[in-house]
Amino acid sequence: MKTKIIEKATELFLKLGFKSITMDDIANEMAISKKTIYKFFCNKEVLIEETVEKVHNDIHHTMSEIFQQNHNAIEENFEIRRTFKELFKSSETSPVYQLKKHYPEIYDKVYSRQVDECKIWFRTNIEKGIAQGLYRSEVDIELYSKFYYLLIFQINDSTILEKEASALELKALEYHTRALSTSNGVEELEKQLSNPNI
Repeated sequence: MKTKIIEKATELFLKLGFKSITMDDIANEMAISKKTIYKFFCNKEVLIEETVEKVHNDIHHTMSEIFQQNHNAIEENFEIRRTFKELFKSSETSPVYQLKKHYPEIYDKVYSRQVDECKIWFRTNIEKGIAQGLYRSEVDIELYSKFYYLLIFQINDSTILEKEASALELKALEYHTRALSTSNGVEELEKQLSNPNI
């Protein structure tokens, strides 16, 4: 039952917002009593922490699967973008923005972990792109990966609407990739940008 509550709460929080969804809403959606929810979660904040942990683990698992596929570095970044877009497609407002605004303590716990993981992912992607001749060999890997994650986190932290955040993330990805790319990389970037599903 606990797992089912977390799954339903995650779905509702991502779709309608952490602030607006109540324990009553979750109970009604699941056709259970609110008392049942409180058996497993002493308050809404604890439930939010559990749902955020679930989303974090889902993202980590999905990213690991993408990295194991045979994508080139640029294609890999666009595949990650498509995955995130699908994951948050039902969200009206940016989940990261909501979490930071309404539950800053939970946000702070997650943020440092996410930053550390993103640093590793972005650094690994740049190293891969250099080895494939898609990114310039002379780039400062640490600096470029830092620029990119700061840009992405700033977009999500400060943009209310998920649709707008997604559009800005695409621009940030294009900007980041152009800054890194060799002529072969620019060719691959244009190919990815021409895909209607980005």
